[in-house]
Amino acid sequence: MTRMSLFNSPFLLGFDELENLLDRTAKASSDGYPPYNIEQLAEDGLRISLAVAGFSDDELSIEIEDRQLVIKGKQSDDGQRVYLHRGIAARQFQRSFVLAEGIEVTGASLDNGLLHIDLVRPKVEVRKKVIRINTNASSQCADDRTIDVATKSSAV
Repeated sequence: MTRMSLFNSPFLLGFDELENLLDRTAKASSDGYPPYNIEQLAEDGLRISLAVAGFSDDELSIEIEDRQLVIKGKQSDDGQRVYLHRGIAARQFQRSFVLAEGIEVTGASLDNGLLHIDLVRPKVEVRKKVIRINTNASSQCADDRTIDVATKSSAV
C-alpha cells in the first residue's frame, strides 16, 4: 500500500521533520485515560493538568524525548489487601504530548489527585534577511557576482 504524503508538493521543501511530527501525533494514544486539561496561564505560560487520583508521586514519571512529553503512571497491586468488591482498578497509563520547538517544562506538582505540568513558550523572534546583490559593472561574467547576506533579529 502506498502512503500518501501531505507534503509531496515541490513547493514545500524541507518539511520532512514536520511530517514526522504529524505522524508521531497521530500515533499517540487515543485512550481517554487519564482525562486532562490544557490551560493558558499567561501570554507565554501553559499548564497541562491530568486527573491521576490514587497515584502517588513515586508511581508517576514525566520525561521529554525528542520534543515529546511522556507522562506514565503505574500502580502496583497490593497483595496484602483482601477486596470484597474492587471497583477501582490498579491501572497503568501513558499519555503523550508533542511539544512545539522551544517549549520547556518549568515544573510539575501533584495536588489533590491532579498532576500539574507547567510549560513556558518562548518569545518568537522575527528574523529579517536583507540580501544585497553586487555586480561588477566592468565584467559581464556571472562568476564575478557576489551576494552579501545580513541577518537582523528582533524580539516580538
